[in-house]
Amino acid sequence: MPNQVSLTLYTRVGCHLCDEMKQALRLFQQRYDFSLNLVDIDADSYLKQRYGERVPVLAAGDKEICHYHFNEKLLLDYFKK
Repeated sequence: MPNQVSLTLYTRVGCHLCDEMKQALRLFQQRYDFSLNLVDIDADSYLKQRYGERVPVLAAGDKEICHYHFNEKLLLDYFKK
């Protein structure tokens, strides 16, 4: 059995786009097996500088999959690799 995919969602508190993407990913998780790590960029000065206002960002390791809005097609493309 292949290893479970681990995704990271970079967010910040009070970000409505972050909340929307998190909700979309939770629904997507019901169909696909992956773990989701939530990271508040404001808790890390490097991440805060790296992402600034460009959140949410969904990533798998160093590979950015999508940002601002959940993109199911891009995520499915990532799973197919």
